Amino acid sequence: QVQVVESGGGLVQAGGSLRLSCTASRLTFDDYAMGWFRQAPGKEREGVACISHSGKTTYYADSVKGRFTISRDNANDTMYLQMNSLKPEDTALYYCAIEWQSYSWRRCNLAAFGYWGQGTQVAVSS
Repeated sequence: QVQVVESGGGLVQAGGSLRLSCTASRLTFDDYAMGWFRQAPGKEREGVACISHSGKTTYYADSVKGRFTISRDNANDTMYLQMNSLKPEDTALYYCAIEWQSYSWRRCNLAAFGYWGQGTQVAVSS
């Protein structure tokens, strides 16, 4: 069974930075596109940033462009989300997810992601 584990969340003041990490086991890490999604209370889960299996292609939600950077280290089976200039509206539970299908690129389409972590909480105070 595929295991996905996020880390790095926390409480930060507006304007601050956090880096989230995601590791996965029991699959060939560099065969799969991955992404970060978030869900705030009372809101739907949304795609924040996604990255292709090779790392050459990325996608960002408009709300985070220029502030967040997604990357992956396939040699160490780890994906990252560097979050800078954080805003209170970035407060949410952040999930790492992996697409169902290898060598696929669905550009952060929620339905394409079948393996999910438990989430890591990010809270930004004003």
